[in-house]
Amino acid sequence: MKTKTQLLLDLWIEARTRFANQLPNLTENDLTKKLLPSPNSIGFLIRHIGDVELLFAKNVFGASDTKVIAKTVIAQKDTGDWTNLNELLAYVNHSFKVLQSIVEKQEDSDWETTIVTKEFGTKTKAEAFGRIISHTTYHAGQLAIIKKYGKS
Repeated sequence: MKTKTQLLLDLWIEARTRFANQLPNLTENDLTKKLLPSPNSIGFLIRHIGDVELLFAKNVFGASDTKVIAKTVIAQKDTGDWTNLNELLAYVNHSFKVLQSIVEKQEDSDWETTIVTKEFGTKTKAEAFGRIISHTTYHAGQLAIIKKYGKS
């Protein structure tokens, strides 16, 4: 029988495939595509997903050694800087591994621990984990639509 931690980890990894499965099919030219009037490009969304995964590892799950400068969160808009596909892919690969590593360390009882963040208030770790799952899949849907219909 799987632990709560393993079940939640499996759920997150499966949900994240909606994002991860798109990455091998992207080109550097795709990164600047936007679906007007939306301000966010594909490159921005990829970076943003990585930024938020690292923030979750650090602020929700306590990975205090995690270094993150969440440029997309700080800027609160697409600055046009996210145009290097290899860098972006490396970044989201790193953010995935960091978040996975800290989640794997959670005990079943940890999921009921209450955390407080300025972004979404008071939640249990399980509820907060639901936020990262829905955040990534939400932006994965945007990414797919922008790739199909957007223009550089």
